[in-house]
Amino acid sequence: EPTFKAETVSKLLRKDFADDKTKMSANASKLVAEYARLFVLEATHRAAACAQAEGDMRVEAQNLEKVLPQLLLDF
Repeated sequence: EPTFKAETVSKLLRKDFADDKTKMSANASKLVAEYARLFVLEATHRAAACAQAEGDMRVEAQNLEKVLPQLLLDF
């Protein structure tokens, strides 16, 4: 099952913190990593369903582009 390392997520988020003194707890990093994992899994499932509905055997970027607007609204 795919995962994101909490440390990597934390480093990515820190890059965009406005204040260098901003801190993030280890639990918050784990939570954001889990949220990202669920988001990617849901995007993959929806894109696969879209491809299947169109009769395609392969998921392509266009399938993801079709499901992304609703996915972003749902999350």
